[in-house]
Amino acid sequence: MTKQADLNRVQMLKEEISLHNHRYYVLDEPSISDDEYDGLFQELKALEQKYPECITADSPTQRVGSKPSQQFKSIKHDIPMLSLDNVFSDDQLSQFITRVLSRLDTNSMPEFVAEPKLDGLAVSLKYVDGLLVQAATRGDGEQGEDITANVRTIRSVPLRLSNPIASTLEVRGEVFMPKLGFQSLNTKMEQAGQKTFANPRNAAAGSLRQLDPSITAIRPLRWYAYALHADVPIASHFEACQHMKEMGLPINPEIKRCTSIGDLSTYYSNIASVRQNLPYEIDGVVIKLDSFELQQALGFVSRAPRWAVAYKFPAQMVQTQLLAVDFQVGRTGAITPVARLETVEVGGVQVSNATLHNMDEIARKDIRIFDTVWIRRAGDVIPEVVKPVVEKRPDNAQVIELPSACPVCKGKIEREAEQSVARCVGGLFCQAQLVEAIKHFVSRKAMDIDGLGSKQVELFVGLGLIKEVSDIYSLDKTVLLELDRMGEKSVTNLLNAIEASKKTTLSRFIYALGIREVGETTARVLANCYVDMSALINASAENLESIPDIGPVVSKHITHFFSDKHNLKIIDKLLKAGIHWDVVQKKSSQHLAGKTYVITGTLSRSRDEIKADLLACGAKVSGSISSKTDALICGDKPGSKREKAEALGVPVLSEEDLPGLLTP
Repeated sequence: MTKQADLNRVQMLKEEISLHNHRYYVLDEPSISDDEYDGLFQELKALEQKYPECITADSPTQRVGSKPSQQFKSIKHDIPMLSLDNVFSDDQLSQFITRVLSRLDTNSMPEFVAEPKLDGLAVSLKYVDGLLVQAATRGDGEQGEDITANVRTIRSVPLRLSNPIASTLEVRGEVFMPKLGFQSLNTKMEQAGQKTFANPRNAAAGSLRQLDPSITAIRPLRWYAYALHADVPIASHFEACQHMKEMGLPINPEIKRCTSIGDLSTYYSNIASVRQNLPYEIDGVVIKLDSFELQQALGFVSRAPRWAVAYKFPAQMVQTQLLAVDFQVGRTGAITPVARLETVEVGGVQVSNATLHNMDEIARKDIRIFDTVWIRRAGDVIPEVVKPVVEKRPDNAQVIELPSACPVCKGKIEREAEQSVARCVGGLFCQAQLVEAIKHFVSRKAMDIDGLGSKQVELFVGLGLIKEVSDIYSLDKTVLLELDRMGEKSVTNLLNAIEASKKTTLSRFIYALGIREVGETTARVLANCYVDMSALINASAENLESIPDIGPVVSKHITHFFSDKHNLKIIDKLLKAGIHWDVVQKKSSQHLAGKTYVITGTLSRSRDEIKADLLACGAKVSGSISSKTDALICGDKPGSKREKAEALGVPVLSEEDLPGLLTP
């Protein structure tokens, strides 16, 4: 056989194997046996080894084989990946429809599309000229992680589209693990002595975020597309789904158009009734306004579209016994009661711990140790104790009490009036809060210690090199050089950054301490009013509350923080370590007292900085324009606030006007 004939055969095999992949993994209609498929695959693999120049990115053999990644790169989404608001009843669904109709100013029911809400991971795929070039997780909605190599191993994801409708397009969908695949995977892991996954969603997440794509490749992952973004005229979501199907992208076969609330309610009930028989886990139904034009008219609120909603299934509930209650200390010092339970299966997951939320909830529900209790997975994810079965309460049932001291550091626990959460106030020395306290302390807007990132902080705390914040300034070069991946250059750079951080500003230092509700702006205001730490430490609540924008709650956090001798001891150590700042003359002028300003648009300085300057002069800063606003401080691209100010006759000032405004 000639080389040209071999190359022709390669192309034929690529197309034939891709077709069989689509029939097997997308249509669930295989047309050849596994042995026949394996024969075709091995033939293609042999020919590609013979002619490496004919290996292309869309070849079926290239789904496996990428080198393990050291880390996932960050990818910024061209269009944000938004979350959905939830409804839990027909009444709430009806309210959602009513809001849609009201905003569209119509009484005519538009078409909606309903489909099962898969319990998986949202993923965005980008195709250029029909070829898969990028895959990313949702992340925070604005940017996600580059998981292209891993997604390429999912056989229901086409590496090349059939007749793409645009040269560049983005497809969004859900990666999930079918129930049977999950059971098989857990069986294999258990036999190998490995830790099994709690549920299919965790298994899918763990598989998709493997640094080694060859591990992802052997995991039984699937993918359904649910959104298409392309620069071509498409009238509706349902039409987009048909385009995706024609291009070879799998869509959920249960998708359906609905023209009334009754249709949507019936669809939800039908899906709920067959939920256990579906080959994949779902936790509700997604309902979207079908027309793209109407979607655009409704727009978004916060991080969710106004034109879509998730109609969630009720959480599954079971009974078990509450054996004990532990109190955990979170990174912010919040004391959370956790129920230790007789292990029970809830929605396919073994549950032995569940949240009790807070002491108010325990009292309201009258939950006691040794009670038989109802457990559910809230949102099908977080186990929680719903209520006790009072008729089964034993004679030895015990009332649950809040500990008198922090279970970790034995520091003070404060619980504010009308607040449900109790907190440990030992932010600088409590080991439960230490890692997060240090991360905050060294962050860019605080002490700005470059090179002391999250991993290094966790490592140093874990090894006992940092037992409190002040230990940062006594890290030993010799000890650091003995650690893995800590070479001469990196250690020298880190120690230089630590040394450089000693020269700071009072506002940065106050912010770095991590006092509750004392952010950058409040820290600047405090630094402007008190000049040195001694004055701030000794400030009374009454004195603090005389400062604009500092009310009773914030003043209480500040006084509580400085009343703890452990915190004062660490502050003293930090200052003795060499942390210092230039003393800035206190601004005593309050010439803007009684005046209110609004800031908008893009300015050369951050709004927080400008706000701090205004507050220091006695002014108030609001987020909205009214007839009582004294002036709008306006930068580039101001939006609607400038229009409203002009309509109300409110003066508009530029950034160039600020020096004169701030000068008495």
